Amino acid sequence: MVSTADMTELMEIINSSYADPHRILGMHEIFIKNQPALAVRVFIPQARKITVIDCADESLTYEMEKIHVEGFYEAIIPDRSQWFQYKLKIVWHNNTEWVTFDPYSFPPVLSEFDLHLFGEGTHYEIFEKLGAHPMVVNDIEGVLFAVWAPNARRVSVIGSFNDWDGRRCQMRLRENSGIWELFVPSLCKYDKYKYEIKTHSGQVFQKSDPYGNFFELRPSTATLVYDLGSYTWNDEDWFETREKTDVLRSPMNIYEVHLGSWKRHEEDNSFYTYTELADTLIPYVKEMNFNYIELMPVEEHPFDGSWGYQVTGYFAPTSRYGSPDEFMYFVDMCHQNGIGVILDWVPAHFPKDAHGLSMYDGSSLYEHQDPKQGEHPDWGTKIFNYGRKEVKNFLIGNAIFWIEKYHIDGLRVDAVASMLYLDYGKRQGEWVPNQYGGKENIDAVEFMRHMNSVILGRNPNVLMIAEESTAWAGVSRPAEKGGLGFNLKWNMGWMNDFLHYIQKEPIHRKYHHGTLTFSMVYAYTENFVLVLSHDEVVHGKHSLIGKMPGDLWQKCANLRLAIGFMYGHPGKKLLFMGSEIGQFDEWSEERPLDWFLLEYEHHRQLQKFTRDINALYLAEKALWFDDFEGLGFEWISCNDGDRSIVSFIRKAQNPEDDIIFVCNFTPVVYRDFRVGAIRNAKYKEILNSDNTIYGGGGVTNTADIQAEEIPWDDKPYSFPVNVPPLGFTVLKAL
Repeated sequence: MVSTADMTELMEIINSSYADPHRILGMHEIFIKNQPALAVRVFIPQARKITVIDCADESLTYEMEKIHVEGFYEAIIPDRSQWFQYKLKIVWHNNTEWVTFDPYSFPPVLSEFDLHLFGEGTHYEIFEKLGAHPMVVNDIEGVLFAVWAPNARRVSVIGSFNDWDGRRCQMRLRENSGIWELFVPSLCKYDKYKYEIKTHSGQVFQKSDPYGNFFELRPSTATLVYDLGSYTWNDEDWFETREKTDVLRSPMNIYEVHLGSWKRHEEDNSFYTYTELADTLIPYVKEMNFNYIELMPVEEHPFDGSWGYQVTGYFAPTSRYGSPDEFMYFVDMCHQNGIGVILDWVPAHFPKDAHGLSMYDGSSLYEHQDPKQGEHPDWGTKIFNYGRKEVKNFLIGNAIFWIEKYHIDGLRVDAVASMLYLDYGKRQGEWVPNQYGGKENIDAVEFMRHMNSVILGRNPNVLMIAEESTAWAGVSRPAEKGGLGFNLKWNMGWMNDFLHYIQKEPIHRKYHHGTLTFSMVYAYTENFVLVLSHDEVVHGKHSLIGKMPGDLWQKCANLRLAIGFMYGHPGKKLLFMGSEIGQFDEWSEERPLDWFLLEYEHHRQLQKFTRDINALYLAEKALWFDDFEGLGFEWISCNDGDRSIVSFIRKAQNPEDDIIFVCNFTPVVYRDFRVGAIRNAKYKEILNSDNTIYGGGGVTNTADIQAEEIPWDDKPYSFPVNVPPLGFTVLKAL
C-alpha cells in the first residue's frame, strides 16, 4: 500500500529515528484530487487491526489499512475536512482489544515562553513542566511527558502501557530547546515509565526521568507517574510563625537523622515508613527538645551505602520509606509539632549509574565533557556543569521544588568546597585552571550566588546552609557584598579543633588550651552552625562517646561537657542521632541505633542531660539571640590553661538574660572557685552537668550565690562557685 505521507519520513518513523513524529502521525488534512480530506496515521507494531472511532458519533468508524509490515497504518477519510476528536480501537494478535485516544492527536503543551525561560536558565518552576505530569488536554485525562535531551536523535516514552516498546510513543522535539514532549492519554498514577533514547550514532538505551517524582524501590529503576497536587497540607500556623521570625536570631538545635537507621522493625530489620517515622521520630524529637530535624538525603538513590549522597532522582523522595504523599505527611507533622525540617541536598556531584544523569542523551549533558572538569576521581562521580544554563536551571529549580512543594525549611548544601575548587581531590595534571589560571570554579561560584539570591528572594526565612570546609571568605555573606549568599555555614574548623582537644587525656589538655579557645578568633567571620555530625562517627573515627578518654564515668562526663560547651559557644547547634544516648558503636546505615542501651542507667542519664540542656537552650534567649555579631559573647577567663578551665558570658539585648558558663576540662574539683562578673547580683545555678540525675558526682551549687565587689578576671565583681570535675555549671542572675 502507498501512504499519503512522505515515504522518507514514514521510514524514519518505522526506524524510530524521527524528531517530529506529529508531522506524520495523527490526523492531518490532505487533498485527494484537489478535494480536502483527512488522513489518520498510526504506528503500532503488534497490532492486527485498527479502527478510527469518531468520539462525537461512535457509529462513525473508519478501518485503517496496514501500509507497512512493521505496523504503520493509515485511514483516508475523503468526505471530511475538519479535524475531529477520535479514538483508536486496536485488536492485537492475541485478539484482545484496546480502545484509546491517539497520543498524536493532541497539540503541544509547553509554551514558547516555557522553552525560552528554560533556555536562558530562569524557569524556576521548570519542575512543573518537565517530568511526568497528570493533566487534562482537550478534555482528555492523561500524562504529559517532557525531557531535556538536546543531543538525542529520538526519544520515546516507554512503559507497561506500551510494552516498553520505544517505537510506540516517540516524542516530538520542541524547536531548538532540546526538550522532547508527548501527551499520552489514559495513563494512571503509579504507571511505570522510562525514556528510551537513540543517539545519532544509533546507540539505544533507557534512562529514568531526571524530573521524576517517584521511583520503583531499588534495585528497580523505573519512574512512576505521580500527582504531587493531591496532598492537603495543614501547616498554615507554622508558616505564619515562620514568616514573622528572624531565623538567625532564633534558637536552632538540630537533630541530624538518617531515616533508614534511626529505628527499624525488630522482626525483619525493615525500614520504618515515613508515616511510622511521623508517629515515632517526631514525638521523640519533640520530647528531646530539639526544634529542627536535619535529614540526610532522602532524594532517590540506588545504593544504600551512599547514605543518599549519590542521587539519581533529584525530584523524588526515596521510595524506601513510602510515597511522596507520605513524605509530605511527615514534613507536615513536623511543622504541626513545631519542628522545622532541613534537607541535605547534593548539587556537587552525581553517580555514573546507567539509568541516571550520566551521559544522559549520549553526550555529556549534565556534566563537563572533559573528565578533568567533569569527574571526581576519588568519589567516582560526575561533576555538574555549572556554566550550562539548563543545568543551573535544573539545580535551582530542584532547590525551589523541595522548599515550595515539600515545605522544606532549609537545605544543607553538601560538599560546597568540592564545587568551589577545580583541583578538589585531584592531583597535578588532573584538573583544568580557570580562565585566569586559578583553581577557583568561577561557574560554580556564580551558580551559588544566583541560586541563593533567587531562593532567599522568594523565601526570605528559609535556611541555606553550606557544608564548606575551607577558609573561603564570605560563604554566609550576601552575594551583593561579594559572598556566596548562604545564610549559615557549618563550622568545620571548630569541630575539628574541639574534637582534637576533647579526645586528649585531661592531663594533656593544658598543652592544647589554645585549640579550645581559638574558634573565638574567627567566630564572627561567618554565620556558623556548630556540628557534631554523622561524618564524625564513621570510618574508624569512633562514636562521639567512644572518642572520650577515661573509664565509663569519665567518658559520660566528658560527653556531657562536650555537648555543654557546644551549646554555650556562639553558633547554631547540630547533634547526630545516637550521640544523645551515648552509643558506643560507630553509626552504620545497615542497622538501627542501639536503643537497648537505654536499659542501662548511664545511657538514660545521658539522654536526660541532652533533653534538659536542649530545654535550657530553647528557653534562654542569650544562648541564641546574638550568635553572629560579637555582642552576644564575652570571655570571663580564657587563659587558665594550667587548670583547663574557661568561663564566659552569653548575652542577649537585656542584661537580665545574661548567662555565665564555667567549664572544667580536668577531673579536679574546685570548691569556691572565684569567677569574674560584670553585674553585682545574686546568681542561681540553672544547670550543672555533674548533677547526680545525669550520672555526675554531685558537685553542684544548690544555694544562690551573691556577687561581691572583688575585681576578678578583669571584671568589677566576682563570686565563688563550686566547679565540677569534667563538667560545667551554668549560672544566671536573679
